Amino acid sequence: MTRLQQLPASLQRSLEQRSALKVIAGLMNFDAASVERVARAAGRGGADLIDVACDPALVRLAIEASGGVPVCVSSVEPEQFPAAVAAGAQMVEIGNYDAFYPQGRIFDAAEVLELTRRTRQLLPNVVLSVTVPHVLPMDEQEQLAIDLVAAGADLIQTEGGTSAKPFSAGHLGLIEKAAPTLAAAHSISRAVDVPVLCASGLSAVTLPMAIAAGAAGVGVGSAVNRLQDELAMLAVVRGLRDALGSAVATRV
Repeated sequence: MTRLQQLPASLQRSLEQRSALKVIAGLMNFDAASVERVARAAGRGGADLIDVACDPALVRLAIEASGGVPVCVSSVEPEQFPAAVAAGAQMVEIGNYDAFYPQGRIFDAAEVLELTRRTRQLLPNVVLSVTVPHVLPMDEQEQLAIDLVAAGADLIQTEGGTSAKPFSAGHLGLIEKAAPTLAAAHSISRAVDVPVLCASGLSAVTLPMAIAAGAAGVGVGSAVNRLQDELAMLAVVRGLRDALGSAVATRV
């Protein structure tokens, strides 16, 4: 049995059907009330996975608030992962790195590969997703993705929202913002044999493009977690879910 086969059947099915929706509370978001709102909206809105900061209490909170939606924890410190897994996290993720770029913290290929190896040593049987830094040239992103899979990554995630410089309003601006992560998803999905999650800078407008580019699923954070009203969060998650459903129906 592969590690991915340890995931809940519904999440496996979404990945296989290329319709997985991950709602991201935020790697640096340790605000329990915020995480609870995001998790509740994700659960009620039809998300397949919730991504929270690597903290055991937040893992338990997200599982309860969402009604049992699988939880992934994100960190760039592998030693934090085991406690979160013991608390119920079903997946761990290295990255994404958007929160670090404003601080001038850049992750190169060698560091991400080393983090992956350390995580795999600590947790040989846990599903591991690894984000490929968008600051690398595209050919280096592809090569790193190949190396990460060889080192034990079960999923690869793309990013790019912070590097995008949209200059148009409306839908065109949303497409411009998503362009870097869409390009990475297109290239990397053709270079590796594991599911690729497209994340960072996405919206309901661009989710179908991510699936068309080759992604097995999408990760959406700020479109949900920056909102303060839970009903607004729920409406966004449901809109994302509908957009993914349309993408799958069109593709099929």
